[in-house]
Amino acid sequence: MSPRGARARRANGKKHATWLAAGVVVLGGTGVTAVAASAGGEDTGPGDGTQSAKAHVLALDGKDPKKRALPRTGTQTFSLIGVSWADSSDTFEGTAQIRTRKAATGEWSEWRDLDLDVRAPESTEGEEPDVRGASEPLWVGPSDGVEARVVADGEETAVPDALRLDMIDPGETVKGKGSDGRKVSGKGGGKPTASPDATQATPAGPTPEPSDPAPTDASTTIAPGNTPGDTTGDSGSGEASQPPTEEPTGSTGTPEDPAPSTTPTESAPGTDPTDTPTDAPTGTPTDGPTDGPTDGPSTEPPTSEAPTDPTPSAVPTQEPTGPAPTTEPTQTPEPSTTTPTTPTTPTTPTTPTAPAIVSRAGWGADESLVQNPPSYLNKVDAVFVHHTAGTNDYTCADSPAIIRAILTYHVRTNGWNDIGYNFFVDKCGTVFEGRAGGVDRPVLGAHTYGFNSYSSGISLLGNYEAGGTPTAAAQKAIADLAAWKLGLHGVDPEAKVTLTAAADTGVWTKGQAATLNTISGHRDGYATLCPGATLYSALPGIRTAAGGSPYATGN
Repeated sequence: MSPRGARARRANGKKHATWLAAGVVVLGGTGVTAVAASAGGEDTGPGDGTQSAKAHVLALDGKDPKKRALPRTGTQTFSLIGVSWADSSDTFEGTAQIRTRKAATGEWSEWRDLDLDVRAPESTEGEEPDVRGASEPLWVGPSDGVEARVVADGEETAVPDALRLDMIDPGETVKGKGSDGRKVSGKGGGKPTASPDATQATPAGPTPEPSDPAPTDASTTIAPGNTPGDTTGDSGSGEASQPPTEEPTGSTGTPEDPAPSTTPTESAPGTDPTDTPTDAPTGTPTDGPTDGPTDGPSTEPPTSEAPTDPTPSAVPTQEPTGPAPTTEPTQTPEPSTTTPTTPTTPTTPTTPTAPAIVSRAGWGADESLVQNPPSYLNKVDAVFVHHTAGTNDYTCADSPAIIRAILTYHVRTNGWNDIGYNFFVDKCGTVFEGRAGGVDRPVLGAHTYGFNSYSSGISLLGNYEAGGTPTAAAQKAIADLAAWKLGLHGVDPEAKVTLTAAADTGVWTKGQAATLNTISGHRDGYATLCPGATLYSALPGIRTAAGGSPYATGN
């Protein structure tokens, strides 16, 4: 059992935004203090296309040391809820349950358990003075009322100090232009819709079932991520992320700064995907041909790319009377009988080099919440699979709003610098960028206590412990994403790896050598039910699928 009372926390000089807004009200008849809080301090986020999320808290005061109860109470509108307390080292092992009232119908839900298996990261991020203990957040959809009960069970002698409910309104997407410059529309969980002239990538994976259509921007092109420390909200611009000035030296596993060409389905402006990758200056003679005769006919008239200062021996002395010459001036054009009547198959690979990933700008991240630049690992040795422990009743159009709310909860409730998971996947198989820093870079996350410094975290939206079953689309997306992420570091997704536990996790003791699958479940590293029984039982098949994925190393 963890001790009661506050612990001494080491302040390391980093600053977090002051977030509690002025204005404390007492709800009539409840005796419960409510503190209104705004995630960004403004009604509109830093991007032009979203209204920022808002946080509201209800302090759960009372005289009984072993329990707290909140009668049915009207609240400001929220869609995600959790419970938190002052001391993040206090691993509360009691029970916390809530009921919520739907804003649209006034109907009250059944009692729902909040998952308390959460620990602050073992890195210095978890030692910030703002860090609180907290449950996993629960997505309940738009609600305007709550009832709660928290009980210290078993060997627990008291509920945690400064206990409160944390309720998050995820904000909404505003009609007009989003923070990444695309035309968007819709409220709440509505996903941005790319304008008709926008270049889109088609994600790998099965087509979602008609009853639960894929979100309108499921094909959003991968964005390598925010430039660390950038708070403009333009992480979805498609430009490659740049390394932070604080990146640790000796990060041998850190990939080189990604070029925009890592985006698999977008060509650089003015290029033809059928061209050979070797880029000689257009029209400049070379020592050898740049295109073999089997590459198909030239798509441009040769006279339009004539060299400005040709070598005399490389220029025809008269206009040829046969077929149009190719771009190789030193070779005699092939006879017309060898020229195909239709263009040949493009030489570029048909399989993209990376999965399609919705950028942070694509789901409406409020970058003003993130106060410190990301940290990086030397290498990603493993991927841990999680579930959000929320609800399975969401629609895929809700996914951006769910992730916005989790970002606000992780920063404003948990006190972390950014969202904890590196990636999210929804039941339609859409992949979303999580923590900022570059999807193709080894960003240090806050997802698997004791093993964050070796791994990347993928969280599937939903609850897979209480009967939910991961869809085939979600499993394939997780497999492809894990194969790609591990493949960037030459790691076999079907192999095992031995890692040293950085903390006591309930499964491993600090300093113990832990042999794990390179694709593991959260419960393999930390004492938790996450990622839920049905998702955990699907992991062997996910590993096999990852090994055969086109994104795996060597495939």
